[in-house]
Amino acid sequence: MFTGLIREIAHVKSLAGSTLTIKAKHEAKLGDSIAINGACLTVVKVTADGFAVELSPESQNLLAMENYKDEVHIEPAMMMGDRFEGHIVQGHVDAIGTVSEIKNNGNSYDVFIRVAKKFIPFVVPKGSITIDGVSLTVNEVIGDTFRLTVIPHTMKETLFKNYKKGTHVNVETDMFARYVSHIIAHQKSTSLSWDEVDGINAQF
Repeated sequence: MFTGLIREIAHVKSLAGSTLTIKAKHEAKLGDSIAINGACLTVVKVTADGFAVELSPESQNLLAMENYKDEVHIEPAMMMGDRFEGHIVQGHVDAIGTVSEIKNNGNSYDVFIRVAKKFIPFVVPKGSITIDGVSLTVNEVIGDTFRLTVIPHTMKETLFKNYKKGTHVNVETDMFARYVSHIIAHQKSTSLSWDEVDGINAQF
């Protein structure tokens, strides 16, 4: 589990076959789970200046692979006792989004991202979303597009500073929205009793 708070911008040394080698300050251990641009990957090798992870062909087909070069966001998995910040992030990328517009408002930026319409039910206004591993709040949903407001600090300290119209990004939608949608879809009716709602809440 992750929080969506980027711990480091690391550098890609190489992508050879399914092995992605990263140069980072973070001292990883063999078998660690690390989110790289929001995708949970497993450390398969530790090097003198970083680590290597496995990127299966399936993962490469599902991720915005053009962003796995030069710089990448990394966040190690949470450990028991860590302070919880951001929101609950699984590191399971649901979709590739496309930046459709970026507006500079002076003291913030509005970033518009378009996704396939089938994912929009899981994008909740004022709910949480993860873009390339960064925890953000959805301000508005318009058709197949959602709007994020990014503060200057986040824009400067993350790879958002490199984004432009047409940039592809990894998107992880709200976990609770996905779970509730799945449960409702498998109910005989679309209404839940209060006992069932309490049961869902108790799982978290």
